[in-house]
Amino acid sequence: MSTNPAWIVYAWPRILCAVEALSGLQFAHLSTQVLVAGAGRRPSSGQTLWLSRSGESAAGVAWDWVSQPPGMVALADPMALVSNIQLLNEDGEVLAPMELALELNGVVHGLPWQDQVQRALQSGLKAPVTSPA
Repeated sequence: MSTNPAWIVYAWPRILCAVEALSGLQFAHLSTQVLVAGAGRRPSSGQTLWLSRSGESAAGVAWDWVSQPPGMVALADPMALVSNIQLLNEDGEVLAPMELALELNGVVHGLPWQDQVQRALQSGLKAPVTSPA
């Protein structure tokens, strides 16, 4: 299991991608870490990393999550997704950070990431939970 933080994705080589091609990327769970094991009123929190491979290129998206009422998890900050993807609009211009965050949130919304977080929380480990490659 990797102990690298999910935010390492920001250091990966940049991937240029047209906005309309983003929905075609197939993201798979890479790792989830519980960084704070909640107790009482203090929620659990951590980070998760998802990966899409195409040939030798790897696109990643990572974000922090927080547990809410028992059995519910949410993005800690929907505007603070970290990725090595740079999206290009139809004119070939790189999207502004806010526009990128909105597009990436659409991707995250379609991923079964809450299941992976619940798995990590149920494991009771602070070590990362990874999916087979």
